Amino acid sequence: MGKKKNSYAKWGYIFSIPFVAAFLVFSLYPILYTAVIGFTDLQGLFQNEVHILADPLKNFKDVLTAPTFQTALKNTVIIWIANFIPQILLALLLAAWFTSTRHKIKGEGFFKVVFYMPNIITAATIAILFKAMFDYPMSPANDVVMTLGLADGPINFLINKNVSRAIVAFIQFWMWYGYTMIILISGILGISPEIFEAAEVDGANGWQTFFMITLPNIKTILLFTLVTSVIGGLNMFDIPKLFMLGGPDNATLTTNVFIYNQAFSGSYMYNKAAAASMIMFVIILIISAIMFFFLRDKDEEEAYKIEKARIKKFKAEQKALKKAGKEV
Repeated sequence: MGKKKNSYAKWGYIFSIPFVAAFLVFSLYPILYTAVIGFTDLQGLFQNEVHILADPLKNFKDVLTAPTFQTALKNTVIIWIANFIPQILLALLLAAWFTSTRHKIKGEGFFKVVFYMPNIITAATIAILFKAMFDYPMSPANDVVMTLGLADGPINFLINKNVSRAIVAFIQFWMWYGYTMIILISGILGISPEIFEAAEVDGANGWQTFFMITLPNIKTILLFTLVTSVIGGLNMFDIPKLFMLGGPDNATLTTNVFIYNQAFSGSYMYNKAAAASMIMFVIILIISAIMFFFLRDKDEEEAYKIEKARIKKFKAEQKALKKAGKEV
C-alpha cells in the first residue's frame, strides 16, 4: 500500500485566518463604510436616519472647492517635498557610506542605531521636544539667536508661517531619514558583490560605482521608498496636529488634520470628512500609479512580454498538432 501523502497547504490557510479576519473587520469594513458615507448626509453624533444625497457628489464638490481643504493640500505637498528631497539624498549618501567596500567605518553599528533612533521616538515626545526648543520667550533657539547677536530680544518663531512649515518639514525629515537609510542599505546589500569587484578591477571610482551600478540595481527599492513616502507624506497628521495644531493661520494644516477637524473637532461632519478621505485616497492612488509607470523595470517588462509570446506560440503549436492528430 502506498503511503498516504500529507498535505500541509491547509495549515497556511488556517494560520492566515486571524490576519484575514482582522483585516476584514478593522481595515476593509472601515474603508468601505467611509466610501459609502461620503455620499450621504451623515452629520452629528446622534443622527438616526442617514440618506444618500440627491446629488451624490455634493460632499466631494464641497470639499474640493473649500479654501481650507485647498490650503491643507498645498501645505501637505510643500511639507512633504521639503522633507523628502533632503531625506532621500542623505539616506542615499549614508547607505553608500555604510556599504562601501573601499572605506571601513569604525563603529558602524553605533551610527546606524543613532541615525535610526528618531524613528522609534513617539510623535508626542518629539512634538513636546521641539515645542520647548522653539518656545517663546525662553527656549534654546532664542538663547542661540541672542548669544550670536542676531536679535535684540526673543523671537516668536512659531507665529511665522514659513518658519513653522520649515520646522515641521525638518521634524519629518529627522524622524524618517534613518528608516529610509536602513531600507536602502538592505537593497544595496542585495546586489551581488561580484559586480562591485568587477567595477573595482576595471578602475571605476566611488562615484562611478554609485551612479552606474548601485543606483540602477536598487531601482525597485527606490520605487518602494518613494511610494511609501508619498503615502506617509500625504497622510501626515501627528506632528502638525500635536506640535502646531495646524497653525499659525493654517500654515501647517495638512489634509489629515483637516479631515480630523471635520469629523471630530466639534462639527462632526462625517460625510465631509469621508469625502476628503476618499479624495486623498484617489490622489495617492494616481501619484503611485504614475511612479510605478515611470520607474518600472523596462528590461524585466520586455523579458516578460517575450516569455509570454513564447508561451502563447507554444500553446498554439500544441493546439495545431493536436488538431492535426485528430484529423489523421
